[in-house]
Amino acid sequence: MILIADGGSTKTSWTLIQDDGKKVMFNTEGYNPYFSNTEYIIDSMKKNMPSDLPVAKIKEVNYYGAGVHNDEKAAIVASAMKVIFPVAKINIGHDLLAAARALLGNKRGFAAILGTGTNTCIYDGEGIEMSIDSLAFILGDEGSGCYIGKKLLGDYIRGYMPKNVRDSFWETFKLTPDDILEAVYTQPLPNRFCASFSKFVYDITLNLEYSRGLVRTSFEDFFKNLVSHYPNYKELEFNCIGSVAYNFRNVLEEVATEYGMKVGKIIRSPIDDLVKFHLENFNQKQA
Repeated sequence: MILIADGGSTKTSWTLIQDDGKKVMFNTEGYNPYFSNTEYIIDSMKKNMPSDLPVAKIKEVNYYGAGVHNDEKAAIVASAMKVIFPVAKINIGHDLLAAARALLGNKRGFAAILGTGTNTCIYDGEGIEMSIDSLAFILGDEGSGCYIGKKLLGDYIRGYMPKNVRDSFWETFKLTPDDILEAVYTQPLPNRFCASFSKFVYDITLNLEYSRGLVRTSFEDFFKNLVSHYPNYKELEFNCIGSVAYNFRNVLEEVATEYGMKVGKIIRSPIDDLVKFHLENFNQKQA
């Protein structure tokens, strides 16, 4: 049995491929090692994974996760996986590699993530050829759900938000500026807190000019500060994974076109294509 995981900062999607080829899918929360330690991951996994999951029969775990930027961060996740799946071979990879493999398979090209956070790369068909650091949610993550949420919250606190949107925001969340500042600066997982408000932006129908402008500005920053700095980026198709990319794909496609890029695949989640990638490569190894 093989287990494949696509781990974002908010949610992890898991697919178990059984020996007869059947698939079992489940979700847990996301485990970004910048915000979650090994003990937290173990505790959360035990609480959230199916109670009848045959952990003793799982021979290989392929986990791709947000925040797995180096060996130190990968070890945090790997240590947890070794406790949960004691007989399995544990493979830990960056969520950006998962996105690239899901979007491009074994072909070279450009791949990006726009979900809770942001990531971009040029993929050579096997691994990451080049990646510009997204700088995470405090310094960067342009275009992400967190980035859009921060813009929305900043407008609310500073009084820049149109009155009809502000009234709707208050009726929906009942949050004062002090509540927001406390959540961002003193509570755990502020990136998830900020990103959660991107859904409100998506749901705004009473002032589309405002919501669309917020998203467009965020995507323009994404292309200006990240995408356009890749060598010969206009020669590559723009491929992207993530809930933000998918939900706001009409605006994203417009901005990509304005920056001279042809749009390729924009999908919500990599898990189905990632499972296909691993099955094809596993079958090739067995042949």
